[in-house]
Amino acid sequence: MESLLAASFSLPAAAFSPPSSLSSTSSSPHALRSAVAGAARAVRCSAAKDSILYALEHDEMFNSAEVIQWESGKSINSIAAAQGIRIRRRCRPRYPSEGSGADKAVPRNMLEQIIWDKEVEVSQRKAKKPLQKVIESSQHAPPARDFVGALTAAYSRNVAPALIAEVKKASPSRGVLREDFNPVEIAQSYEKNGAACLSILTDEKHFQGSFENLETVRNSGVKCPLLCKEFVIDIWQIYYARSKGADAILLIAAVLPDLDIKYMLRICKNLGMTALIEVHDERELDRVLKIDGVQLIGINNRSLGMVIIISCKCLQSFETLRIIVDIDVYWNFVIIETFKVDTSNTKTLLEKRGDLIRDKGILVVGESGLFTPDDVAYVQNAGVSAILVGESLVKQENPGQAIAGLYGKDLLH
Repeated sequence: MESLLAASFSLPAAAFSPPSSLSSTSSSPHALRSAVAGAARAVRCSAAKDSILYALEHDEMFNSAEVIQWESGKSINSIAAAQGIRIRRRCRPRYPSEGSGADKAVPRNMLEQIIWDKEVEVSQRKAKKPLQKVIESSQHAPPARDFVGALTAAYSRNVAPALIAEVKKASPSRGVLREDFNPVEIAQSYEKNGAACLSILTDEKHFQGSFENLETVRNSGVKCPLLCKEFVIDIWQIYYARSKGADAILLIAAVLPDLDIKYMLRICKNLGMTALIEVHDERELDRVLKIDGVQLIGINNRSLGMVIIISCKCLQSFETLRIIVDIDVYWNFVIIETFKVDTSNTKTLLEKRGDLIRDKGILVVGESGLFTPDDVAYVQNAGVSAILVGESLVKQENPGQAIAGLYGKDLLH
């Protein structure tokens, strides 16, 4: 919510209702709360119709339950928790393992650790390149390509789920997936062998990706639309991804409250981008289905997992456990994440909500646990229109040629 209110001072008012322009102002969340909420509500009767205060006062987002709760003093985490979001936000200017006492913290799972680290990274990036400059850079990017259109056309050509092939060097749980990693060669190989779209990992700390990889692939002559696979917590990342050539962006419902998703969808629409909104379970899916403007929903078959935190002093060796579950050493604790991949998650959710999804014209993307033609057929029969696959392709000697093995046939392109 803080990013929504803060952004209102530096964004074009096209992000709200009537067109207007705003000056750039920075302030603390509490100052913003009083400056935006108090001022806007105080002048509701006298604000000119082309002013930002009028736009805010008459915008459904500004009057949403989340903003009212935030104004009344509720924390972002408490508002998010009420929506079933388990990933907490720290809002600290340093990494969780730094500092002492209350400044030290142990994340509940790997996703939460990634988000905490991402908060620091985005804060540092914004200090170097403020939002307004990133917005200006995004305006000079070539027009966004039609991500949804590419998926729909590929499905029609092949009578099989369209492929979003992922350019991915590493993951937190599996380590380096490909030593001889050349993002352009992999992207070109994917496109040559029938991928409809590409997903480019941009997280550096945990996935060894980068926005430079995204930009390099876009400038390489690859025609496929590109998804920026980033852990988005701030609209700055969306504008930055667009400036680097992204046509679509990932939004994770397990991380973002409803209001943030709505606002980020509006930003994406203004930029001509597509948002792939990822869900893990029924509650997240129901939240997303209540939001207008959703075009793509990704169902991740990997659960967020139960987390067991054990002091390193209690374990002399945990290499055997690493075979069974995902383990990460964080500060002086061992974090054991019992992640489970189950493709029946896609079938279960679509049996319950498939009719509503079809009525809304939303395309579903299957994610995680897809390695064989049987896996692809299973999720296709469940109702997916596309699949996002990375690890099972990028680990092969020729990632592009591995696509035929995944589908059991060559894809038309």
